[in-house]
Amino acid sequence: MSPTLKELPQPPAHAPVYWAEACKHLVKKDRVMRRLIPQFSAEALQTRGDPFITLARSIVGQQVSVKSATAIWKRFSALLQAMTPANVLLLKVDDMRGAGLSARKVDYLVDLALHFTENRLHVQEWEQMDDELIIAELTAIRGIGRWTAEMFLIFYLLRPNVLPLDDVGLLKGISQSYFSDDPVSRSEAREVAEAWKPWCTVATWYIWRSLDPQLEA
Repeated sequence: MSPTLKELPQPPAHAPVYWAEACKHLVKKDRVMRRLIPQFSAEALQTRGDPFITLARSIVGQQVSVKSATAIWKRFSALLQAMTPANVLLLKVDDMRGAGLSARKVDYLVDLALHFTENRLHVQEWEQMDDELIIAELTAIRGIGRWTAEMFLIFYLLRPNVLPLDDVGLLKGISQSYFSDDPVSRSEAREVAEAWKPWCTVATWYIWRSLDPQLEA
């Protein structure tokens, strides 16, 4: 039997303030969410790190396995007493390359650090800025595309209505849960997500959870 709204447990303390409201909406509007949300009700999205480290890790992790990304990040971090934009700019290129970073990723990390140290980013205003304005600001940094910016909106700023249509996991999860494993186009995924609004972030998180119950929150 599907849960009623009253039967949904309270989300964990670290959950975004909107989480319970979003879950009630999704359970009411979407048959798949009605099944998934009770399975993972003890967990919820939580913010990660600080903005510079979050973005730097996303650059380091591009186009390599999770295992490789973790190893490279560990070696890169060991070069610094603290992972700050100013400290990154003091590093020698050869030392960064020695940690396993490609020449391109070194360039990307330097550009990221410069954006922070030269105050090209409106970090203090992000909480009040529209999602698309933040995406535009972040994608002006070398090496950061729309998908990375959307992950930042989800995992750092906890924005409630982000739909990352370039995310392979989201499309795979929608394929499995809504289309019996048939391939799904971006337009089909967008149609499914109409029922999720204005809580696309929350639904996306549960779709990811359906693929990998051990996914890091």
